[in-house]
This record gives sequence, C-alpha cells and structure tokens, in this order.
Amino acid sequence: MLAVGQGAAASTIAMDLIARNLSVTMGGKPVLDDVSVTMRPGRVTAILGPNGSGKSILLRCLAGLAEIDGGQVKLGNRIIARVSARDRAKLIGHLPQETVAPGKRIVRELVALGRRPHRARFAGPTQEDQAEISAAMAATGTMKLADRRVSELSGGEQRRAQLARVLAGAPQWLLADEPFAALDDIQQLALRDQLRGLAAAGMGIAVALHDLTQAARIADDMVMLRQGGVVLSGERREVLTPGGIHMAFRLNVAMVDLDSETCAPVTISRALTLEDVADLSAG
Repeated sequence: MLAVGQGAAASTIAMDLIARNLSVTMGGKPVLDDVSVTMRPGRVTAILGPNGSGKSILLRCLAGLAEIDGGQVKLGNRIIARVSARDRAKLIGHLPQETVAPGKRIVRELVALGRRPHRARFAGPTQEDQAEISAAMAATGTMKLADRRVSELSGGEQRRAQLARVLAGAPQWLLADEPFAALDDIQQLALRDQLRGLAAAGMGIAVALHDLTQAARIADDMVMLRQGGVVLSGERREVLTPGGIHMAFRLNVAMVDLDSETCAPVTISRALTLEDVADLSAG
C-alpha cells in the first residue's frame, strides 16, 4: 500500500517554515508580539505555553490562515501571504483544535476533501487521489469507518478522520493544534508513532500542546510561549528544563527525564495552588 505522502505532491523536498517578527492583534489586544521562529522539516516541533499564550494563533499564522499585523511567514524563500490559497493548501496542512462535522458526509468523503487542491475544478478523483485517500485512512485507522457518517462518530474518531483528511493532501508541513485531544492512551501512542514516522520521512510537523510530558515524548524541537511572546526555543534538551518550564509556565519542576523514550516524565515539585491555576489561565 502507498504510504501517506508518497504521491507526486510530496516529491518536492520540504523547506524550513519561518516566522519573522510576527505581531497579531485581536479585539484591540496583542496576542502575538514580535514572534520569530524557524522550524525545520524532518523534525517534530512542539509549541508550548499556558492557555492564552498564543499557540493556536501562531499555528494559524504559520498556515497562512490568520491576518498578520506585522512581520511575515515564509516557506523556504516563498512568502506565504503571496501564495494562493489553493497552492498553500498543497504545501501546508492545518488541523485545528475544533472542527465541525460536515453534515451528512461519510468518512471517506470527508477524507477525499483533502485532495481537492490537487485537482482541477469539477474534475473527478484520479488514481493517485484514491491511493492517497486510502493511505491516509489506513495510517489513521479510519478505514473501518469509511462508510459511517462523520456526525455519528465519537470525538476521538472524528479527530482521526479529520487528521486523515489533512494527510490525504500530502502536504510538506502538518500543523496540528492539540492533536491528542479526545484520543485514548492507545490512540495517542499510535498517533505519536505516526507523526514521528512522517517526520522521519521528511515532512515538517508542528504541534501545539499544553501537556509537557506529551511534548517530551514526541518533540525534537520546542518553542515556549508566554503572553504572546517567545521565551525560549531550540532543541528539546535545551528548552525542556526546569528553568525553561518556569519561564513559560511559572512552575517549579523537580525533574525532567529525557532519557526515557517511553516515559519522559515531567514532575512538578509541589501541588498547584489556586494562585498558580489563575496565573496559568491568564497566560
């Protein structure tokens, strides 16, 4: 069976995804302030931070889906704002945290939507389209759901179906907002393996996460955000330290074990107080 992303759409070598001096204001409030990051293909980058720190909006900016007040996003030498929506969708796949079940569509029809940017208008699916759709469904464990209505699926099943839709497009980059949400432990492990495999095959992967232990298990590189700004970025071992976690989350951490591939625990040295929770919520 064709692996995800082995079609012609993935034949181009993935390029760095770069944000330079991004600034975004929403409702008169700055949500990103002078953010600069460089993310490399073939690696998994985790974007971390408290609620309200700007993780989701940064992903949307990187995908070219949010209005930017200042700065720019580039894929290699191409400025994303100057790339057509159709071509951008071929290059960058975005999986938002919240998705809307598309009416009465069945799962295979939903996944097929991921191939639309690759076809001429009104053209039917090609053999390559069908191969990428099947490969994406096999990779996400949704083949057995192919004929079920999306609206009838559980939250975790819908999440996997939406991921299959994005993967069917064979993008150079996958940007996923809380991709492990609504998945059970076995499904989370399978998804981690899948994302690591995609990165190993050359795809760029960026995930927004709030779970430090989950991030430690999957990421090569990390970007720590707080109040819309980057407080630390770099390789996992440089960022996921007691000092780095305190800078972003204001938490005192007793241990960060990065030697265990299966556990990689992040242990908080004391119980959270109500003040801690309020501080985290404030971002």
